[in-house]
Amino acid sequence: MEMEMLSAGFVLSSPFSSSSFKVQPLRTPPISSFPIRCSSHEVTPSEKLPTRINLSLTGGAYDFIKGTTSLTNELIASPKKVMILRHGLSTWNAESRIQGSSDLSVLTEDGEKQAERCKKALKNLYFDQCFASPISRAKQTAEIIWQGREKPLVYLDSLREISLYHLEGMKNVDAKRIYPKEYITWREDPANFVMNGRYPVRDLWGAARACWKEILLSPGESFLIITHKSILRALTCNALGLGPERFRSIDINNGGICVFNFNTRGEAMLEGLNITAHMYSDHVYNG
Repeated sequence: MEMEMLSAGFVLSSPFSSSSFKVQPLRTPPISSFPIRCSSHEVTPSEKLPTRINLSLTGGAYDFIKGTTSLTNELIASPKKVMILRHGLSTWNAESRIQGSSDLSVLTEDGEKQAERCKKALKNLYFDQCFASPISRAKQTAEIIWQGREKPLVYLDSLREISLYHLEGMKNVDAKRIYPKEYITWREDPANFVMNGRYPVRDLWGAARACWKEILLSPGESFLIITHKSILRALTCNALGLGPERFRSIDINNGGICVFNFNTRGEAMLEGLNITAHMYSDHVYNG
């Protein structure tokens, strides 16, 4: 369908419509016909429009103060940009095994190549710090991507993957056959998934919240995070104010990148979700 913009509104035309069918232009009433109401609310200094507009941060909008929930509950020193990257393909990914917090799965040859692609794609970007999960598959990915950078990698236990206890290491098809009730709950109702008297996904939400606060209160303005899919989902959903029942509402590929901007109140704006152009081309990102 083609759309032609006119000063009075829009005219829509379609190749599937007959010549006799026309949508008339919208007739916008003159501004004077709209009632104007003034609020008696007194604007406090914190609510005034900022004197400096950061177009690269807000995409042209004035600001997003109070637009979302603060992840720090306190002011941070400066706005921050955070890129979160999922590790490359691992041996247990390739074998369709449940990984969880197990450290027995490592990068495959393809996974190492994916990490190299990520390294090249991010070569023009500066990061004040890189935070990574200490579990092997994420650690290997981080070491490849961060190689040649001056600052040391920072490993955070809060970036570890979800613990799935006795399901870890099992092929998905076997887990579904041997533990059908637990497996189906894990796949279809993760917020109510229980193992060993714990709710792993709910625990993951708490870990993600603590992780965000630790990272956002760290010195610097640009951070890279390298971790696993489940904790990445929890970080993303936490930033967007979504609860554990939304755990499977997003997906992140191996090597996929999510990008967030944070204002000084610790409020998040999602800029990119599961960016994978670099995985299929020689695309290089620029700040």
